[in-house]
Amino acid sequence: MPAVSFQNVSKSYQTPRGAFQALQDVSIDIEAGEFFGLLGPNGAGKTTLISILAGLSRASSGRVQVHGRDVHTDYQAARRLLGVVPQELVFDPFFTVREALRFQSGYFGIRDNATWIDELLEGLGLSDKATANMRQLSGGMKRRVLIAQALVHRPQVIVLDEPTAGVDVELRQTLWQFVSDLNRRLGCTVLLTTHYLEEAEALCGRIAMLKRGRVVALERTSDLLAKASSNVLRFKTDHPLPPDLQAMARVTGRVVQLPAHDALEVERLLARVRESGSAAQDVEIRKADLEDVFLDLMEAPGDQEQAVSQAEGASP
Repeated sequence: MPAVSFQNVSKSYQTPRGAFQALQDVSIDIEAGEFFGLLGPNGAGKTTLISILAGLSRASSGRVQVHGRDVHTDYQAARRLLGVVPQELVFDPFFTVREALRFQSGYFGIRDNATWIDELLEGLGLSDKATANMRQLSGGMKRRVLIAQALVHRPQVIVLDEPTAGVDVELRQTLWQFVSDLNRRLGCTVLLTTHYLEEAEALCGRIAMLKRGRVVALERTSDLLAKASSNVLRFKTDHPLPPDLQAMARVTGRVVQLPAHDALEVERLLARVRESGSAAQDVEIRKADLEDVFLDLMEAPGDQEQAVSQAEGASP
């Protein structure tokens, strides 16, 4: 039985401009113990899907289950199995950190939870803030408390919706060490959405990618990477690229990245740059990464996109 199952989930909204289709027949099975990534650009439907999973929104059609419990018809049982870390910083300004965690335990009917609360405080670097009022915490510390609140009832499924957006490197490392340990030691299932694709590549065994509410990839991370161009040519230049290279390049300021399958193509690309009157500086060649795969899928013309079927990639 999957830990999380999305079965032909669709969601539409009525707007002043008419109906908006946020999700279209999304089917994903996440197995127990997986560290699973859900990726997509802003507006792709990631947060809508998580809101349906958490019972905050209702699907227009389809079914969502958590360890066999329907999130709509058996909401209470499904919600007990979930620990959701939202994007927004939402907190009660009248409690200390420890009080907030104790009250959160009470919402799930859990008493005498002090030992686990202490472990959460220690694991997330909050021990020295346990008696601090929530209003006194920095944004990064508040984010840590949100994570602790999501884990305080020991959920079997942890949902992290952009948990490291706008936070410092120290918190990112602390969070991933702690959550990875929960995944390995306790067998918790983790569903992660993030814009930091290097995190998803390092942490997630399988990945689904959404584009305009549809699943456009659902595979093992290693298989996605294997489909990418074998190499990427990276260099800096102060001059504009010729139109034929500009059309295939990823340009960030002075940094240019071009797909290159072999050494012959690398030489051809560099020769083309020289012919155009540009100078390539700090030239390097690297292996394609998840960001390359992601951008290829997101930039593909609509008529070339194919949503995966429910069965494709469903098993880890």
